[in-house]
Amino acid sequence: MGGPVEAAPERTTNREQVEYEEDLDYTNVSRETSTHTPSISEKRASSDDIAAKQPTMPPASLTPSMNEIPIDLVVPNPDQPRTNFKEDELEELARSIEQDGLLQPILVRPIAGGQFQIIAGERRWQASKRAGLDKVPVRIKEVDDDRALELALVENVQRSDLNPIEEAYGYKRLMDRKKMTQADIAQAMSKGRSTVANALRLLDLPEEAQQMLFEEKISAGHARAILSIQSAEGREKLTEKLQDKKLSVRETESLARLMTMKPGDRVAKEQVPQTFKQVAKALKDVLKTPVKVKTTNGKNKIEIEFSDEEDLRRVFEELLASVS
Repeated sequence: MGGPVEAAPERTTNREQVEYEEDLDYTNVSRETSTHTPSISEKRASSDDIAAKQPTMPPASLTPSMNEIPIDLVVPNPDQPRTNFKEDELEELARSIEQDGLLQPILVRPIAGGQFQIIAGERRWQASKRAGLDKVPVRIKEVDDDRALELALVENVQRSDLNPIEEAYGYKRLMDRKKMTQADIAQAMSKGRSTVANALRLLDLPEEAQQMLFEEKISAGHARAILSIQSAEGREKLTEKLQDKKLSVRETESLARLMTMKPGDRVAKEQVPQTFKQVAKALKDVLKTPVKVKTTNGKNKIEIEFSDEEDLRRVFEELLASVS
C-alpha cells in the first residue's frame, strides 16, 4: 500500500486578481449590478418601495450551505448599496469566467418561490450570465432584509467598492431601518465615528452635487468644499459652477472661501493705507529683504523676513546703521 495521496493544489489563475476577492468571515464576496447608473432620486425610491419578503426553504437538494444552482434561480437584491459599475471591468470578468469558470461562490439567501436573492457577488452573477454559465456556485445563508443589507454594506466598505454617496446612503438606511446610531454604524463597519459622520454629511449636499459625486464627476474633496459654505444658496451656486466648468479641488476651495467671506472682510483687505505701502517699500530697500506693514486683529504690525540666524544678524546691523 502506498502512502496517503495528497490533494492536488488548487489551480490559481489571474482571474482571482480580476475579481479582487478577499475573505469576509464565511465567504469570498464582491458586488455588482447592471451597468445602468440610476439617479439619486431613483436610489431613494427603490430603497423606500422594497417590500419585505419572508424566506422560504429551498428544495431539499439545495439545502446544503454551499452548492451549485441554476443561474436562473439567482436574483439580484434591489436593496444593495452598490449600483454603479464599470462596463469594461464587467466584460473583463466575463471573459475570465468563460475561460476558467466561476471560482468564488456567490452569497445568497432563500426567498419566496424557490429563488435565491444575492447578498454579495452580484458582479460575478452578471458576468457569469454574460459568459453563458447555466449554473453558479453559491453559499446559502438565511438572513432577513436588514441583515442582508448590513452584510452587503460591510463587504463593499471593506473592499472600498462603494463611491462616497453610495456609502452615505447605505449608512443612512441602516440608521433608519435598524435604529442604529453613528456609533453603532462605526462599530459594525470597523470605522471611526468621525468617518461615518463625515460620510453622512454628504447627504446635506444639493441634489445636483450628490448626483455628480455619484457619477464620479466630482470628488469627495469637491464635496467638502461645497459643504464648507453654510448657506444653501451658496452651495447651489458653487455646484452650478462645477457643472459649468471643470475645477480642481484647490480651485473649488478658493471659490468656497470667497463665497463665505463677508463683504466687510473684502473691503478691509483691499483698503491698505498708502503710508503702509510706502514704509514697507522703504524698509525693503534698506534691509534688502521683504517687509510687510499690515493690520491684524486690530493691531498694526511690521513683518521683516530673514532666511537664517546669519541673515537676522545682517538685518539687525542694517537697522542699527540706518538709525545711527
